[in-house]
Amino acid sequence: MAKDEPASTGHDRRAPADRMSRAENGERTPLLTHQNKTLPPAEQTQPGSNDEEQAIVVEEVKGFKLWLILCTCWIGVFLGAIDSTIIATLSAPISSEFKSLSENAMIFGRVIAGIGGGGLMSISTFVGTDLVPLRKRGVIQGVGNICYGAGAMLGGIFGGFINDNSSLGWRLAFLIQVPPVLVSAALVAYLVRIPPKVSDKSFLARIDFTGAISLIVFLVLLLLGLNAGGNVVPWVHPLPLTTLPLSLAALVGFVIREARAKQPVIPVRLLLDRTVFAACMTNLLCCMVNMAILFYAPVYLQTRGSSATEAGLAILFGPVGISVCSVGSGLIMKRTGRYIALGIASVLLMLACVVLLTTLDEGSPKWPLMVGFLLLGSGQGAMLTVTLLACLAAVDHSQQAVITSATYAFRSVGGTVGITAASAIYQNVLKRQLWDRFGALPGAAEEIGRIRDDLGEIGRLPDGWTRDGVMASFMEAFRAVWFLMLALTLLGLVCVSLMRQHKLHSTLARSERD
Repeated sequence: MAKDEPASTGHDRRAPADRMSRAENGERTPLLTHQNKTLPPAEQTQPGSNDEEQAIVVEEVKGFKLWLILCTCWIGVFLGAIDSTIIATLSAPISSEFKSLSENAMIFGRVIAGIGGGGLMSISTFVGTDLVPLRKRGVIQGVGNICYGAGAMLGGIFGGFINDNSSLGWRLAFLIQVPPVLVSAALVAYLVRIPPKVSDKSFLARIDFTGAISLIVFLVLLLLGLNAGGNVVPWVHPLPLTTLPLSLAALVGFVIREARAKQPVIPVRLLLDRTVFAACMTNLLCCMVNMAILFYAPVYLQTRGSSATEAGLAILFGPVGISVCSVGSGLIMKRTGRYIALGIASVLLMLACVVLLTTLDEGSPKWPLMVGFLLLGSGQGAMLTVTLLACLAAVDHSQQAVITSATYAFRSVGGTVGITAASAIYQNVLKRQLWDRFGALPGAAEEIGRIRDDLGEIGRLPDGWTRDGVMASFMEAFRAVWFLMLALTLLGLVCVSLMRQHKLHSTLARSERD
């Protein structure tokens, strides 16, 4: 794991032998190693076996170079966040073109994009851990969350604008991301110095391939079962009846593996700490809510006849809330050293958003949705900062990178499962409502399929089909999604309330005097 403190800060008061012990017990070398600092012989870490790593001491990076490195990482975070939500306003035009919401090539492409985006967001936090002391990390993390939140919120409007104003349509929205990604990659290659490798075997041996594969198997089987059940095939079909139990078995296998792994993807033993578990579950539940709303609120507006750009504009208030509350919560924690009340307040803001969504119908004005996104962004921005610092404060320095990875894993799983669960509810309720209203009409099955795959079908309904009836079916489907999000947010409120207050030390050494 990356060392939290730069060598030149002067706060490490432990004996050289203690520092050597920490290095030889598996602490990972920092990501940014611009210079190896020359130490007296007594303080140099001696090379160990091929299964051990040497702790490479680095000088603290400050000023312009620090911000250049962080901004380079944040570019990747911003682009990864945009790509994660750009599909929100593009799902309707894409599905209309393919006449389907489950194109295999598109799903595979999103998996690859998700892998890259997840790596960008977590690695940027690791870099910050190497460079920034804990007393400043709340503010730095707040700025990083602004980049993530702004990208996530702007992805919808960006995708909608490109789709509505380009001859290439939705394809250009993905292609236009390539140049800045290449620039960011070049800057990272220049600024981030990877230390000389001790042994290929030692690095590869530390990667928990079994745990990572079992987590992927769990998610793939779960998403496949939830997407197929009641949507593509009946719930009693062998596909969901097989994939869902197998996903549970994969989850059990993942937990067992993580409990035994030396470098787990998610450290099960750390989750036994009440604060860590509560913070991670808060991330899981709140990210389920956040991503589901980001996906289905634009679909709700497009169902009412809004363009992709207009749907994206409604999301624009979210980044305002993220910007203010993400950095604001970091400043408050820096000043007071407390985070419990902030965590509860952040989830309450998200709860207010969901309650507002449950009141929407076909004729509702757009301003309540804009207010809702302001509340959602405010709550999400503060929650991400508060829960990360709560986890960091609850564990030792040597566990900071692995617990950071765990929080990002819970966020990613939450966002993925949230959209899938919302999709399962939405599609099943919409299908049932349409069958209840129009099932007796000729060709009902084919028309219901067209309506579910292409929102444009609402404007060209056949004889006997009423727009009011179809819209009422859609509103019931959206309402079911909002109430599911309400239940998840209430669970998130319970989880965040279970966190314990730990001291936010003002020095890297975490001495009792600070």
